[in-house]
Amino acid sequence: MLGVLRRKAASGASSASVYRKSFYKLKPAGSAHRVSFAVGDEINCVRGFGNVRTFCHLPLAGQTLSLMPKREAPDSYLKNVTLRTWSRSFSSDSDGDVFEAVVPFMGESITDGTLATFLKKPGDRVEVDEPIAQIETDKVTIDVNSPEAGVIKEFVAKEGDTVEPGTKVAIISKSGEGATHVAPSDEKPSEKSPSTPSPTTEEIKEKPAPKVETKPAVTKPKGPPPPPKHSATEPQLPPKERERRVPMTRLRKRVATRLKDSQNTFALLTTFNEVDMTNLMKLRSEYKDAFAEKHGVKLGLMSGFVKAAISALQKQPIVNAVIDGDDIIYRDYVDISIAVGTPKGLVVPVLRNAENMNFAEVEKEINNLAKKANDGSISIDEMAGGTFTISNGGVYGSLLSTPIINPPQSAILGMHSIVSRPMVVGGNIVPRPMMYIALTYDHRLIDGREAVFFLRRIKDVVEDPRRLLLDV
Repeated sequence: MLGVLRRKAASGASSASVYRKSFYKLKPAGSAHRVSFAVGDEINCVRGFGNVRTFCHLPLAGQTLSLMPKREAPDSYLKNVTLRTWSRSFSSDSDGDVFEAVVPFMGESITDGTLATFLKKPGDRVEVDEPIAQIETDKVTIDVNSPEAGVIKEFVAKEGDTVEPGTKVAIISKSGEGATHVAPSDEKPSEKSPSTPSPTTEEIKEKPAPKVETKPAVTKPKGPPPPPKHSATEPQLPPKERERRVPMTRLRKRVATRLKDSQNTFALLTTFNEVDMTNLMKLRSEYKDAFAEKHGVKLGLMSGFVKAAISALQKQPIVNAVIDGDDIIYRDYVDISIAVGTPKGLVVPVLRNAENMNFAEVEKEINNLAKKANDGSISIDEMAGGTFTISNGGVYGSLLSTPIINPPQSAILGMHSIVSRPMVVGGNIVPRPMMYIALTYDHRLIDGREAVFFLRRIKDVVEDPRRLLLDV
């Protein structure tokens, strides 16, 4: 078709009929309706498909040929068309002014937590990474921080809700628009009841007043009411207003579950011994100043017991092992868990690879973990694992106790308070600072012989710390 048009145009045929005839000859049978008409110096061929028209502009002789289709809509159709505008509702943070504070990742073994408390109120100003809420988990308390500086617009979750990582907690506005300050109140907002129209004055007048029957007044003797009579078998219970009901924290529930599982799973048995603390306390008093000056940390008694426990675990590796189904897993490393009591509950941070630590490194790590545990900044990874636990109840004044195993470990060492008692030394009765120590172990795995040898090794090392230097 293009070749025919070019030959006609080259021959000087300027009549519009040439183009019109050519198009009618090439029109396929059964095609859609097509109209050709001349306008100015070009021929317009219109082909209709529904509400859309395709225009082909064909210039006359001497003009540039262009067969590029143009999809346009005629003006007559556009006048009768009602354009529908489709819109989509975007969130208020599409402009970058509003941000959401969400629950952060809480650890590999933790899937959810409880929204314990809000540290801020709606309308309060917060800075970047400033805590606005606290999440209680089975092991630690985690802060929900503000992603941007701004004003808290509203809280999405409520205190006591169970939340997962990624759950929205609060909406924060950078500009402060839409944020209203909410005064603290202990009263919960009551549900709005549907409003009912008040009766008019005429309706009130039409209703007859209810008749009140008058009864003769009966005079009663004045005086205090008699006390309620209780049967002899009825128990005397304290009044309910003198009791307080507080829900358990997730940490406390987790501790209770693990301790009960320990009782139900392990064959618990405890053996005892006593330790003369004279030499260890003398060593501490002689070198505490030089130790603190060089290492920047105080020399305590806990490092001596940690080093003694490491030596005992290496000589009795079964105490450092654990039962796994029908197998026994022996550990060639020593991770000592140190039980730390906090206001929110008991946590057990771990000294990793304690067998490679010296006295100074043990003291530094214990102080660091204890500080994190008390201020709530300790992480899950710092408490995971552990092959053996030491619990020092002596700091609270405990004289003797039977500690319970921290699952899945197989034994735990209990330390107690130091008490000056009369002891026989060299045939003479002299006062000595003595401490009772206890080892609770899983009797399914550890026999009494190994348990006694283990506790005896701790006694020997603590009473004569030179054994650690000579490895005897």
